[in-house]
Amino acid sequence: MVISRSIRTALIGAGPRGTSVLERLLANWAAASPGATLHVDVIDPYPAGPGHVWQPGQSRLYLMNTQSFYPTVVPEDPELAKPLAGGTFDRWRKLQRRDPHPALSADECAELAGLESADFPSRALYGRYLRATLEELLERLPDGATVAFHQTTATSVRPAAGPEPAGFDVALADGTRLTVGSVVLALGHLESRLNPEQRELQSAAEELGLTYLPPAAPADVDWSRIPAVRPVLVRGMGLNFFDAMGQLTEGRGGKFLPRPDGAGLTYLPSGREPLIIAASRRGTPYRAKATLAGYYPAAVKLRYCTEEALAKFATSGIVPSFDHDLWPLLHRDAMWAYYSTLARSQPDAVGTDPAAFLGALEEALRPHAHSTVKWDDAASAVIDASVRPANRLDLLGLAAPLAGRSFAARAQLDAAVVDYLLDDARRSALGEEDPVKMAIGALHHGRAVLKTAVADGGITDASWVAGLRGWFESFVEGLASGPPALRAEQLAALARAGMVSFVGPDPKFGVDRKAKAFTAASPWVAGRNGADRVEASVLIEALAPANRVAINASPLLEQLLADGLVRPRLTMSAEGTPVQSSGLDVVPHPYRPLGANGTVTDGVYVLGLQLSAAQWGTAIAAEARPQRGPVYRSGQRTLRDADEIARAILGR
Repeated sequence: MVISRSIRTALIGAGPRGTSVLERLLANWAAASPGATLHVDVIDPYPAGPGHVWQPGQSRLYLMNTQSFYPTVVPEDPELAKPLAGGTFDRWRKLQRRDPHPALSADECAELAGLESADFPSRALYGRYLRATLEELLERLPDGATVAFHQTTATSVRPAAGPEPAGFDVALADGTRLTVGSVVLALGHLESRLNPEQRELQSAAEELGLTYLPPAAPADVDWSRIPAVRPVLVRGMGLNFFDAMGQLTEGRGGKFLPRPDGAGLTYLPSGREPLIIAASRRGTPYRAKATLAGYYPAAVKLRYCTEEALAKFATSGIVPSFDHDLWPLLHRDAMWAYYSTLARSQPDAVGTDPAAFLGALEEALRPHAHSTVKWDDAASAVIDASVRPANRLDLLGLAAPLAGRSFAARAQLDAAVVDYLLDDARRSALGEEDPVKMAIGALHHGRAVLKTAVADGGITDASWVAGLRGWFESFVEGLASGPPALRAEQLAALARAGMVSFVGPDPKFGVDRKAKAFTAASPWVAGRNGADRVEASVLIEALAPANRVAINASPLLEQLLADGLVRPRLTMSAEGTPVQSSGLDVVPHPYRPLGANGTVTDGVYVLGLQLSAAQWGTAIAAEARPQRGPVYRSGQRTLRDADEIARAILGR
């Protein structure tokens, strides 16, 4: 196909998603034998390629939570236009180890020298890969294509004046105005307004001379504001917590050393660390990732929650419910992964005849259309007859290891959390031989399948609100989205060294104005006068800014909402109450926003985090095609979305 018209488009956001759109635009342009020109304006206040989150200059203590073999910004789908340049992160890593680019810094070369395919790279190095991919792409610009970079902020996008649709006027913070035929919103992580409780804490900090650090990207935080030795409260024990932990310990000169007995690590403090007091709803951090040769455990193969099984709902004209239709399938897979691994690695734990036990369990888990016995009751009967209580799976309990326990003092709590961390690290090291990690591995497999099944209205609104986003998302993230096992060992070492303590489950935060301190207490941890309350003059929110378009602090998105060019999506709860979702209301494919009046805003395209009301798991990077194991359609979904946008802009 020959493109005979000149095209000008604006990409707002130059991180991984924006870079993917640029790559797809140029690849499709080169494949189209164009007889005109393509001009792309790329707008982002941060350097293009890495964008905001993946800045190459940030601390190397910030690690990705995926291994080197996982991420890519360039598609490998043979059905798409052939890439002009670049490849997966792992391919780039291997190339740079053999023949380092002269522009690489000494720190980058040092990290690459010790980084293997199954290791977790720093975010800084991934940012360097993104930048290198963009630079290689720009060196191979096809004929007729030009790219201009505007390192500033887009403040507004409005329809251009004229009798016919003439595209859009894009205003930039530096005073520049661009007129383009189309706009791609690849905005990524945006600042957001604080919720009422956070605003109260911030106001109290200003009034009382305390230090309050709101949710932010870790690279944006001024960690030097945190005083040494004194206690500091950290709320949240997800991935951002480990970033804070690293900056306040290793980042201040402390060292982790192997214990003489070989059981984990010990910590040698520098004397400049604060006392970290960590709090989260569960009372414990995310579980660590298992040591595996691939992103998904090879020993786990889904039997029930498969792409084929879930596709049958759509072909039958059924919109499934998450809790009623989808979760029972994945629950079966998690149970089978656990008990089949237990029978293989600890055969004595499943009775005298492991093969007979697995045969009976398999029969119980198999759907029986005319049986009056529920599958979970049948499975429980088989398990109760053969497996000792200590070896039985409590799947939901894995995400809440302290549930049902109370502690007479925080010292007891700290010891319990250390035991949990060391046990979790031990299980991670066992990899495919550990039943718990393989049950989590099944959830991890299932999450990839569910992403395709639930996208674009694939489940009922009510179950999206109450099931998928209501409980399953936080549950599976706490199990399958955790840090490298090294982080669990490090946290245990810090707790044993007295550098970290814990608040306990279900913490309540407040401010003691008389004591001029932030406070936190758990109802499950007792003290001399009730709850064992902790006090600190510093409170860190170890959270990313809320990914909700309605409370964003982006001038551009606020203008688009105010002008009615976009709107948040409303979903209906089971009670028939409209619930405002986190993302924009869009129509596929490619994704275009709906305006306030319900009409499609043609010429504007959306990619990435602001699609969180149409897709699930939008924050996860595109997955390189695995060398072995299943290839899930959701793995490179964001790259196919970018390709659809590019082809729509080019009219292909």
